Amino acid sequence: MSAIWNLIAFIVAIGILVTIHEYGHYIVARWCKVKVLKFSIGFGKSLYSWRNKHNTEFSIAAIPLGGYVRMLDSRMDEVSESDKSVAFDHKPVSQRIAVVAAGPLFNLLFAVFALWAMLLIGTPEVKPVVGSVITDSPVATANIEAGDEIIAVNQQRTQTWQAVNIELMDALGDDHLTLTIQPKSQSYQLEKQVNLASWQVDPSEGDLIEALGIMIYRPKILAEIAKVEENSPASLANLQQGDIILQFAGQDYDWITMSQWIRQHANQELALLIERDNQQLELSVKLGVREQGSQTYGYLGVAPKLESWPQSHRFELRYGLVEGLTQASIQTWRLIELSFSMVGKLITGDVSYKSLSGPISIAQGAGQSAGLGIAYFLSFLALISVNLGIINLLPLPVLDGGHLVYYLIEFVTGRAVPEKVQEVGFRIGVIIIFSLMSIAIVNDLSRW
Repeated sequence: MSAIWNLIAFIVAIGILVTIHEYGHYIVARWCKVKVLKFSIGFGKSLYSWRNKHNTEFSIAAIPLGGYVRMLDSRMDEVSESDKSVAFDHKPVSQRIAVVAAGPLFNLLFAVFALWAMLLIGTPEVKPVVGSVITDSPVATANIEAGDEIIAVNQQRTQTWQAVNIELMDALGDDHLTLTIQPKSQSYQLEKQVNLASWQVDPSEGDLIEALGIMIYRPKILAEIAKVEENSPASLANLQQGDIILQFAGQDYDWITMSQWIRQHANQELALLIERDNQQLELSVKLGVREQGSQTYGYLGVAPKLESWPQSHRFELRYGLVEGLTQASIQTWRLIELSFSMVGKLITGDVSYKSLSGPISIAQGAGQSAGLGIAYFLSFLALISVNLGIINLLPLPVLDGGHLVYYLIEFVTGRAVPEKVQEVGFRIGVIIIFSLMSIAIVNDLSRW
């Protein structure tokens, strides 16, 4: 079911973002009085289509992995003398630049809108408080301690762990970073310099925060069972909510150790000693099997009870109309900076190509965020929308950015780039894009 949910969330997310992108091209083309022949969401066979009063065909197609706006263009169409004034290639270069740039720009503007809506709705959050520090790690040498709250990373404010993670991504490949911390139970703040010489991590393979040496504060995991999954090995063995696990497989209870043991012993019997109604019971459970890509692991089907979060660690991230719009704009700009930074670090090798993600990872992110609620889904849409906008601005001829390069050259020199040069550039762009997509898909399959 999770795969179906992820697929549905992915189709919805891509449909929204592609529609926003293509609508940018469409509406600016209409403003420039360009005749638009077709507006398609998806590729391939049309599933549903209609025409508006301008005789533009709107289509929803079978393959939901993109879309396009087809404009009248004498390089591809037979254009009558009377229609030349509404053909794209006959428009001034400034208008062609505006039409092409509008798609990525609308994606960036949509990110502001999505984050604004998220901040108006509000999300329950926890402050980035250090749970513990790993010995001999980069932060250990900077005298970061358990209970410290991370206020900023490299002077960028960090209200949540997600914000901390974003700033750490931006620090990949750097020599050091500055953590602004507020010591436990103190009102003052301190700046700590962290040497990153020993910070070796691939964002696709490891937790940036943990690799830095910080264990996130989490409430203590208790021995009491909070939830039993229906039709799971636990429910079939009559484990119940409220049972207290005392021992597993002859070992004293520890949730982390027990979870690892269960994952490694699919289809095997697990001996449990539990307490129920002040009486001790011995149960034997045959563990189930779950698949993750090509791997299998055992599962029991229970969730433990947690201690409550300290009230001082919790807050609701919410703003009013004006402040929310300001914060949404700031966050979008930060995501734009991060996107350009990551592209640069991919080129220089500071970030491994293994960090590239493809449709499977995006689908998983869409499903997970949608499952948490509309506010989290909006945050996910904003992130992907910024990435889509920035990627389309890259100077590759097959992308909007490549076309913009050609039009800017024409704008400066007064002469169009020869079609043969454009054709060669297009072929090179296709090869590069295809190669990057192949790497991203292979990365997805290796993580799955």
